[in-house]
Amino acid sequence: MSLEITFLGTGAAFPSPARGASALVLRREGQCWLFDCGEGTQTQLMRSHLRAARITKIFITHLHGDHIFGLPGLLCTLSLQSDPDASKAPVDIYGPLGLRSFLWRSLELSHSQLLFPYTVHELVPTPDQCPPEEFKDFSGWDRGEALPQGPPGRVLHLDPEEDSYLLVEDEQLVVRAFRLFHRVPSFGFVLEEKPRPGKLDVQKLKDLG
Repeated sequence: MSLEITFLGTGAAFPSPARGASALVLRREGQCWLFDCGEGTQTQLMRSHLRAARITKIFITHLHGDHIFGLPGLLCTLSLQSDPDASKAPVDIYGPLGLRSFLWRSLELSHSQLLFPYTVHELVPTPDQCPPEEFKDFSGWDRGEALPQGPPGRVLHLDPEEDSYLLVEDEQLVVRAFRLFHRVPSFGFVLEEKPRPGKLDVQKLKDLG
């Protein structure tokens, strides 16, 4: 399995002419997985060798602006560059509880309609992930509100046995999120490659005794 990492932004708080806000891309077998999407990420993508249209998954560590303010704009640009296709697999977006509401409201208020499907999978944080005075429970924000065009997706809770959140699993790897301590609930992401059985040349082994 081939994995390649490209840093699009390593700055904090705000972008600069020479350093973008937080964003990196993991390229895996023709697909691009984006981790964080600070302001200016799509400009950095255009300067790179990567193709934004290859983005199939997006992972957001936390809801501070320098990690998410580029996301609505990036999705809109991807939409402008795509053709309507009902059979196209959705772009999966993973992040803390509240991300679905942020995206839906940003796109709704700006009258933006995406030509491709997307899903938002929210990770429910625990209060001990940040200082008590900073913790906000977003679980009831949209309760009772009609979100007719709100994106689908799962709500993921901490697995107490693994002390992590299972996000993705296929034949080659497993992706989990784990809790970080920050000013707001934050998550790190781990990609673990599954063991690959080796191949033995039985006849050669016999010949070697």
